[in-house]
Amino acid sequence: MIQENQNIPWNKGKLIGQKLPLKLKEIWSIRIRLQMDKDIRELALFNLNN
Repeated sequence: MIQENQNIPWNKGKLIGQKLPLKLKEIWSIRIRLQMDKDIRELALFNLNN
């Protein structure tokens, strides 16, 4: 029985490593969306990380 897929990495062809930082416009769009949804907890956690 021959297995052809035994040594193919799970992340072959995917982007790996550090991602680009969020742009200021993207940060504000996330904040506004969380405020409109009245998701206080997620907004507080998002503000801690940025």
